[in-house]
Parts: sequence; structure tokens; C-alpha cells
Amino acid sequence: MSTTHIRTSGPASTGFIDRLGLPRPLVWGFVGLLLFMIGDGVESGYIAPFLANNGAGTETNAAIIISVYGAVVTIGSWLSGALSDVWGPRRVMIIGAVTWAALEVLFLAVALPTQNYWLMLVIYGLRGIGYPFFAYGFLVWVLAGSPAHRLGSAVGWFYFAFTGGLPTLGSLLASGTEPLIGEYLTLWISLVLVALGAVVSLVGLRGAKGGNRLARPEVTTGRSIVNSVAIAFTRPRVGLGCLVRIVNTAPQFGLFVFFPTIFAKDLGFGTAGWLQLVFVLGAANIFANLFFGVLSDRLGWHRTLRWFGCIGSAVAVLAFYFIPQATDEYWVSVLCAAFFGVTLAGFTPISVLMSLMAPGQKGNSIAVLNLGAGAATFVGPLIVAIFLAPLGAGGVTIIFAALYVLAGISVRWLRVPEESAKVVATGGTLQDLAEDPEMVAGTPAPGTPEQLK
Repeated sequence: MSTTHIRTSGPASTGFIDRLGLPRPLVWGFVGLLLFMIGDGVESGYIAPFLANNGAGTETNAAIIISVYGAVVTIGSWLSGALSDVWGPRRVMIIGAVTWAALEVLFLAVALPTQNYWLMLVIYGLRGIGYPFFAYGFLVWVLAGSPAHRLGSAVGWFYFAFTGGLPTLGSLLASGTEPLIGEYLTLWISLVLVALGAVVSLVGLRGAKGGNRLARPEVTTGRSIVNSVAIAFTRPRVGLGCLVRIVNTAPQFGLFVFFPTIFAKDLGFGTAGWLQLVFVLGAANIFANLFFGVLSDRLGWHRTLRWFGCIGSAVAVLAFYFIPQATDEYWVSVLCAAFFGVTLAGFTPISVLMSLMAPGQKGNSIAVLNLGAGAATFVGPLIVAIFLAPLGAGGVTIIFAALYVLAGISVRWLRVPEESAKVVATGGTLQDLAEDPEMVAGTPAPGTPEQLK
């Protein structure tokens, strides 16, 4: 079936927002998410050395704090999907915003001034529940309510806003404020931006479909949580998709642990120079998310994920480490950072495929997707903590490249069931299918839609 045929079977797109691929009722959610993630991303480029110099003592201790934070992010990312199903995405987003703000105040006003390592570990670690509840709660909203044949574009906009803040504009903001007011006061600015983003999203999304409970009435909170784990085993393709999602950004979070030292100190670019590289990486990524989101709706979700995401990132991560080492030129580092940012965006279709592989349990499959996204923040720094000392920075980078290659090989098994293919072909949504499972029962399957290739 041609892409044009698929697209004409869906709702007509007449306005500018519709032509951009944005779900019109959710527009303010994307704006608020961008502001929220800018605030969350302020610290991303310098938090490891900052912690080491302000109570953690060593880079290894800082990596432990960040690993604990990543473990909590992992739990929060998984729960955000399961709880959004039974509580509704809006309530989960509120919990995430309030938790982030409250714990950040404690971290800045109590833990850092006392330079108490264990207090820093506990408070900063627990704050990891905040951003996944807010951001991935909104992702549930987007995946459940967007037309299935345009999911690539909708998810592309989500990651445009998400990575636009973390780490892109957040790091750019830090690179400007750090020389003027210092690293500590810069963290207070992040709190203001997170609060502003939460208000914009939650006020702007009032009345938008999909913000309330998504699960059937008989599904309890406990059952939803249990099912969100069981689905990874009862539907192995969903579990495999979770592993691919981990590989997507685990290397990125891992590089943030030891790359600041390499680029700022070893290569002599300074903290501001490193933060600007982080901005370049993120800037390339946010626009590439849009590009690959739209391209994947045309070229195919599997093709885009395998070649541009997995294999492309394997090449890019190696280039990002080894080429600047060989040339010692800043402009070369800029190009390598941009290249890595672009290839990371090639993973955009994994969110689409995860939501389609178990259409009758969309909340649970999204919970597993979010689990993978959160686990990446833990797995990346953990790999660094284990292998940096024995293998060195180059060895860790090669491990990350090998993970990308393995992910590319596994894409062939991420196939979606027939009912999902029919929803894509008819232009419906996963929420429509959940409310009326017979909506596509009589629709003939004229072939594999281009998006599913």
C-alpha cells in the first residue's frame, strides 16, 4: 500500500498545525514540555564534575550518585506508563512536577551547602522520579491520542521538545550563565524553568482528550503495574523493544560522565567549550527528530530505526571520541557532536513500534518503553563506572558502539500484529482500537503499509 493511500484514509489535515504533524489539542503540552526539559537539562553537561567538587569527592563517587539517580529514573519511567493507564497522564504529570521541584529545593538549600555525600545521594537520587513522570506521562498522552498513520511525526515532535531541553537548550543556557553567576546559582534557574513548563503544560492541556484514565474499569492500579512487567515476557517482542530503547540513549548518558574531563581538560576546550558541544549535539538531534519522525512515516519505521538509528549511531559514537583525539581541533569536535546527535534521532520509530506491538495493552507496552528510556540513564553511567578504569575511555566507547550494532541486528524481530497494521492503514488511533476492538475487524489487509517496513 502506498503512503498516500494510507494518509488519505485518515482525518483531513487543513491547518498549519495539522500539516506540521502536531496533534492540535496537545500543542501547549509540547511547549510546556520544552520549558520543563530545558530546566531539567541545565545541569546535564556539568553535574558530574560539579558533584565531585562539591561533596562527592571523586568522579567515581559522582558516577555513583548519578547511577542512583538513573536507577530512580528507571523506576519512575516504568511507573509513569503503568500509572498513566489507571490514573491518567495528567495526574502523573502533576506528581512528577511537584516531586521534581520539592526535591530540587532540598538539594540546593540543604544537601549542597552541607556537602553531605549521603544526603546528596538520597535527595538527588529521589529527584529522579520527577522528570519521567512528567515527560513520559505526556508521551502516553501523545501515543494514545494521535492518528496511528502519523505517529512517527507526533513522536518526532515529542522528542523535539524533550531533547530540545535535555540536553540542548539547557546546556546552552548553562554555558551562558555559568561564567556569569556560577554553577550553583545556575541550578536555581533550572527550578524556575521546570515550574514554568509544568504550569504551561497542565493549564494548556485542560480538556484535551486522553488526559484521564485510559485503562478498562476493571483494571486496578496493582494489576496495571504487574501487567506492565509481565508483558515484556508474555510478548517477547515488547521486551526486545525495551532493550533497543535502552541502547538508544545509554551511551549518551554514559558519555556525559567522562567526556567533560576529556574535552574540557584533556583537549583544553574548557567547561564552556564542552557545554557548547553538548548544545551542538542536542541542536542537531532536535531537528533530526522531526526529520526522522516525518521520514519514518514515509520510508518505514523499521528501516529508519535500523540504518539511521542503530548503525548510524555505532559509527557516530566512535567518531565522536577518536577523531577529536587525533585532530585536537575544536571544529572537528563540533562536527562529530552534530553527527552523533543526528543519528540518535534515528531511534524515533522505536516509540511508535512499541505502541503498536501490543495495541490491546498500550499502557503496559508504553510502560516498558518508558522503562527502557529510564534504564538508559542508569545503564550508561553504570557501564562507565565498571569499565572506565580497566579499559579506559576508548574501550568504553567501543562497548557503546557494539551495543548499537547488536540493536540494529535485533530490529528485524520488532514486528507488529495484524490489528495494528489495519489501524495504521485506516488512519485510526490506538485509543479508538481500545474503545472499539471491532473497528477494523472487517477491513481487508491490502498489504503491509509502507510505515511497517
